[in-house]
Amino acid sequence: MKRALLASFAKGFAMPDLRWMPDEGFTMGRLRIELLSGLTVALALVPEAVAFAFVAGVHPLVGLYAAFLVGLITALIGGRPGMISGATGALAVVMVALVAQHGVEYLFATVVLMGLLQIFAGVMQWGKFIRLVPHPVMLGFVNGLAIVIFLAQLTQFKVPGTAESNGHGMGGGEWLTGWPLVVMLGLVALTMAIIWVMPRITKVIPAPLAGIGVVAALVIAFGIDVPRVGDMASIQGGLPPFHIPMVPLNWETLQIILPYAVILAAIGLIESLLTLNLVGEITGKRGGASQECVAQGVANTVTGFFGGMGGCAMIGQSMINVKSGGRTRIAGIAAALFLLIFILFAAPVIELIPLAALVGVMFMVVIGTFAWNSLTILRKVPKMDAFVILLVTAVTVYEDLAVAVVVGVIVSALAYSWNNARRIHARTRESITDKGAKVYEIQGPLFFGSSDGFIELFDIAGDPDTVIIDFAESRVVDQSALQAIEAVAAKYEAAGKIIKLRHLSRDCHSLLTKAGHLMVDSDDDPDYELAVDYHVRTGILGGH
Repeated sequence: MKRALLASFAKGFAMPDLRWMPDEGFTMGRLRIELLSGLTVALALVPEAVAFAFVAGVHPLVGLYAAFLVGLITALIGGRPGMISGATGALAVVMVALVAQHGVEYLFATVVLMGLLQIFAGVMQWGKFIRLVPHPVMLGFVNGLAIVIFLAQLTQFKVPGTAESNGHGMGGGEWLTGWPLVVMLGLVALTMAIIWVMPRITKVIPAPLAGIGVVAALVIAFGIDVPRVGDMASIQGGLPPFHIPMVPLNWETLQIILPYAVILAAIGLIESLLTLNLVGEITGKRGGASQECVAQGVANTVTGFFGGMGGCAMIGQSMINVKSGGRTRIAGIAAALFLLIFILFAAPVIELIPLAALVGVMFMVVIGTFAWNSLTILRKVPKMDAFVILLVTAVTVYEDLAVAVVVGVIVSALAYSWNNARRIHARTRESITDKGAKVYEIQGPLFFGSSDGFIELFDIAGDPDTVIIDFAESRVVDQSALQAIEAVAAKYEAAGKIIKLRHLSRDCHSLLTKAGHLMVDSDDDPDYELAVDYHVRTGILGGH
């Protein structure tokens, strides 16, 4: 027994696959694709990292450092090559209250604790529970996130400096009008057209990178006056400095940062694991959930000690990467290193890139991310599944991703429980082996949702002295089921009648034996060739 437990524990900590190109042979062509994909992602990361830093109420470099460190570490040791991580809006909107009330140093301490919690989740193998997320929830999550990404880009169509942090990003502000709006729309449309046409011409350069490059060249060459990356904030800076959060190490500090750390860790893992599944569907890869939890945790722990705001997987950037051909760890590593190069050396050049080009890239990401087939299947799938898709989409847009997923899972679980609860019923017949006895053949699972219905199946007053409950087509699942069986047995006992259980499955037998309800220590034949009747001991669980 001990050896089996140790073997299981050791298996959970098997050496992860950290190869840079696990399934791809090294070729110069593959390296070129990965590097160019990384460059494209890095260019798109800059305005998002700056924007999310503004949302959180911290300096732009805090967001850029987070994008670099989280992106680099998760690319090196993450569970899904091709994923991109960095500072995200879902985390930023939680951080803003902490920063406003206690300052940025408490944010750094919270990010460290957040990372430790995520490492713990990974070590405990909790990442596997992402399998419990139903497909309708995934569809709703993807659609809602596509809408959120789209709405976030609309900020760029407003007069610079007029928008304020709100919800997932920036809200309010004055819309562009007249010629500036026309130019902005034209450049966005041009970027999208280049991205759409480029793969039909050549695949040497990733289409998003080509779109950014061509539009940026046109704007710079003709001196077109449009909002640029530099208008948001300067990205010039040095290497991330090692910095121990300047907070008192006491109980009061823990009380402040722990609630935020738990929320941030949960949101970060949910978004990361859902992105992992989405990228896995595109790339044909599976597994790595717990490894990704550990990677996210290590990344955030390190980031907290280097002045970063923390982060998680970014579905938009991940989609840019995989659509550009990025399939290995090299793309993520390259994106992080390119971002660092931008901060250290290339800030003056990057700040000249028009925001319209990056908006065009993100609009194409939205088109590619949105599950358009979900609109056609709404009438074909069960009404409850269609409702869950729409519900998760709406909650994602109006609240946040983590809340949406939790709500979707809860609603799906309740719907599943209700459907199974309605299936409990019984066929009655006279016993062949016990003359004069009545047999109730139970059909459907017996659990908390169906326990009341189970009790109502029996006609205690009208039944003969011996009653047999046959569980050949049923399963006893939980304590509520045990309580229901005991309640029925007690009623028959009070009426002076005998109740027997027959054809218990192995798991049912174990559950009832552990509770102490079975008065004989015997087993049914696995093939039900020999039936054993179990007498029920009452008064075990009581009536509450």
